[in-house]
Amino acid sequence: MKNEKLKLLVTGGCGFIGSNFIRYILQKYPSYKIINLDKLTYAGNPENLKDVEKNKNYKFVKGDICDKKIVDELSKDLDCIVNFAAESHVDRSILEPDAFIRTDIIGTHTLLEAVRKNGVPCFVHISTDEVYGSIESGSFTEASPLKPNSPYSASKAGADLLCRAYYITYKVPVIITRSSNNFGPYQYPEKIIPLFITNVIEDKPLPVYGDGLNVRDWLYVLDNCKAIDLVLHRGKPGEIYNIGAGNEIPNIELTKKILRILNKPESLIKFVQDRLGHDRRYSLDTSKIRKELGWKPEYNFDTALEKTVDWYLKNRQWWEKIKKKQKEFQKFYKKYYKM
Repeated sequence: MKNEKLKLLVTGGCGFIGSNFIRYILQKYPSYKIINLDKLTYAGNPENLKDVEKNKNYKFVKGDICDKKIVDELSKDLDCIVNFAAESHVDRSILEPDAFIRTDIIGTHTLLEAVRKNGVPCFVHISTDEVYGSIESGSFTEASPLKPNSPYSASKAGADLLCRAYYITYKVPVIITRSSNNFGPYQYPEKIIPLFITNVIEDKPLPVYGDGLNVRDWLYVLDNCKAIDLVLHRGKPGEIYNIGAGNEIPNIELTKKILRILNKPESLIKFVQDRLGHDRRYSLDTSKIRKELGWKPEYNFDTALEKTVDWYLKNRQWWEKIKKKQKEFQKFYKKYYKM
């Protein structure tokens, strides 16, 4: 897609990756116009975009992607929809799967129908490596079968399949990205990196699931934003692009890195009952996006992790306010993981 003045609808733009993407696009393409549609659930935070809220090319609309009326109204005269809106925390999907089915599947269907009805020329759907399930060795390619193991990943896989069906059946111009675990500023402190950083700052225990040897590939959020930018402008409709940095590391080693950066003792580590249906290892083959679109990660993992720790140190007010509201969810941790 080539246009000097694109008009984008970004859904879930007040969330972690969405807010970073909006900021990235407005800085790189000052003439682009962005409408941010966000329901402002617990993880949607308007403060994530406080620095751009007065930008003349940015507009925020509070609304639900399952709301056909508002989605249809906002989908007219657009160049592309970039769909970040999703329930995304595995632990919450174990506790409340209904919300994940509604947002991730029904919400995606509502957007696809609006794209079809209004002739939107591009729909970029943001997915996850978790739809592939777990892999002991090797890496998943875009052609690997989907074998989700949690209500969250199953809801995302369902959305991916809907996107494929709409491309095949209706020629809706859908492109899917599947990234590995993101980290960086503005990430809601229920995910492992911001949770552990903030817990260490507060000298609180770090709940490591099982034996701590579950492996994840960590991708700095701005590297993902750059990849999505390339997909938006040069990706091919009907295609899927894996996005990963090749930073595979066991959770226990990640935990120790955070402790070392903050100069805190390993005695803060507390092994807890393993997560239900916990995937052992994720790994993506990213040769497609590297060869076809010329993308590669720019951030060194250790440097980006230190940069992320520094952001949370400097923005205590942002995350302290959030963590005070997490009491109900902490009851879930204590009940299911015997903390």
